Amino acid sequence: MKETFRPRPQSHWRRTQTGGGRLIVMPEGLRVLVAGATNRRYANAQIDDYTGLPRDRFPWRAPLRMTVVARVGTPILGTAGFGFWNAPISPIGRVLPVLPAAIWFFYASPPADMPLACSVPGSGWKVATIDATTRRALAWAPTAPFVLLANRLPAVYDRLWHRVQRALAISEALIPPPDDTFRAYTLEWLTGGARFLIDGQVVHETDCAPRGPLGFVAWVDNQWLIATPRGRFGWGLHAVPGAQWMEIAQVQIEG
Repeated sequence: MKETFRPRPQSHWRRTQTGGGRLIVMPEGLRVLVAGATNRRYANAQIDDYTGLPRDRFPWRAPLRMTVVARVGTPILGTAGFGFWNAPISPIGRVLPVLPAAIWFFYASPPADMPLACSVPGSGWKVATIDATTRRALAWAPTAPFVLLANRLPAVYDRLWHRVQRALAISEALIPPPDDTFRAYTLEWLTGGARFLIDGQVVHETDCAPRGPLGFVAWVDNQWLIATPRGRFGWGLHAVPGAQWMEIAQVQIEG
């Protein structure tokens, strides 16, 4: 699959434009934009290829190679990114919640705090994998309250969370923040791991990867989320009085 969004996006894309979110075809690609959002309403601009499908019919599994040519023209208050996930929860209430699975380029701005991988900050631009849907991951579910409490002790956290992280196929690494220069962001989703590249240079390799099937998504929104291994949780919305955007010149997925 190869998409340049010009002169218009292909018909298979599902489009979300809510609360100040807009998808605009520009001379160089598709602008994914949020403008005039308030902290009382969720705002999202999104394209995906799974909305309306049951999760077992999401279109993508390993092995595949995805390249997104993109740039970010403004600071973003909220989250943004592109890649593959199972749409575990939606702030606009279109799907029933499930445990998450994802492999993607992901951004969250403060006060967001999701430090799922040891020694990796809970906000900023990252590459990341997670799969909480496997039997190995679900085996930890009955102990979740104990784990959250025990992780408040630094010595316990250092030992315990590494084991949980492996069980949930969590792997993350910070990457240089995108700017207004188009760059090629490549994800190689393998049956036994993943590799992430920016302009052909490897930025992260891991033996962790989700099983699938997953759907492709690219988005910008105005939400923040706190979910830490030490049991701190929170959610809210940013006011975005101006405009914030990401522009995508090309999406190519090769199975």
